[in-house]
Amino acid sequence: MALKILTVDDSRAVRIIVKKAFKQFECDLVEAANGVEGLAAASKENPDIILLDVTMPVMDGVEMLTKLKADPVLKGTPVVMLTAEAGREMVLKIAKLGIRDYIVKPFKEDVLTDKVARIIDLRPLGESNVKQKGMSDNCEILIVEDKPVIIEQIKQGLANTPWTILGANSSGEAIDICNGKQPDLIVVSLTLEDNAAATLYRLLRANVKTKYIPVFGLAVKTALAEQQQAQQLGFSSIVTKPIDFPELESKIAKAINLDTSEKYFSFEEDYLLISLPESSNSAQINEVSSYLKEKISDAVDNGYYKVIFDAHALKNVNMSLIKLLVQTKQNCRELTLSYSLVANNDVALECRGFEETKDWVFHESIEDAKQTPVKV
Repeated sequence: MALKILTVDDSRAVRIIVKKAFKQFECDLVEAANGVEGLAAASKENPDIILLDVTMPVMDGVEMLTKLKADPVLKGTPVVMLTAEAGREMVLKIAKLGIRDYIVKPFKEDVLTDKVARIIDLRPLGESNVKQKGMSDNCEILIVEDKPVIIEQIKQGLANTPWTILGANSSGEAIDICNGKQPDLIVVSLTLEDNAAATLYRLLRANVKTKYIPVFGLAVKTALAEQQQAQQLGFSSIVTKPIDFPELESKIAKAINLDTSEKYFSFEEDYLLISLPESSNSAQINEVSSYLKEKISDAVDNGYYKVIFDAHALKNVNMSLIKLLVQTKQNCRELTLSYSLVANNDVALECRGFEETKDWVFHESIEDAKQTPVKV
């Protein structure tokens, strides 16, 4: 799937400049004219990055950013602020809110694309013409780490995937591997001696063969200075130890543009089945959300007339899940599909505690849901 960039600016001229700047890249532009529209678009589209103007009517950029950071689903979305003020006070004010970078207006297109490319894996048009890989396809992940036990730990943690995990104990060894064949993604330990992680990153970005390979930084959760330095340098993402492997798997899949829909969506008999695994986290729920509209549309195109959402494996409910359930129901309503929800007693009881889902009907099994679909 193409990356999504949300631009929030009350100036139509600026939005046109942004659209023109990214025309040559594999991405979809979503526009909003103020903070209220921006929040709605962010919630609906789950963008990979947000370009946010500071001064706007209705709701300004600072207020929108504050609300984004308070949203459990959207708080991790990187934000680049656009400001007409270059003063120290303004820069410090927006920096404290957790932005990834800022740009002072007026700006050149290449400055904008360069800053965005340091945050997300921005690829030129044409690179995605190759058939998209799925979760069942082999990919090569290179781990650059001077501690063999960590490389082995990652191999074990990702053993459930078909991916090939390669190990390199130094930046020199990593370069040799990349000169022979290009891995799909590289994870670099930020604790390599003599600032070797930063040096390796610069070498990778300077080489046309490895320029667009996603590079993750690996660091201890409390090593905030190392993580900040890597983010400023342009690492695609940060992985913290102890490693959350389901989250790492999701991050890798998204970074290398894998079609992960098969983990959650399947067409059965006369219905589309959406299933969430027991360990579903916010990243996985966002994955499901990103495919939702497309898969429900596919169901209609292929003659299916109902959707069953299977949440029986979940142990608890959070706001991310509630938003996904509401989004699913809305999409089904728009396309006049039947919608049924399967959940265990604990999940059903928790859902009844939310205003959005308190009156919903829950089924104990898929078989029950098949027999008594609920019309939305």
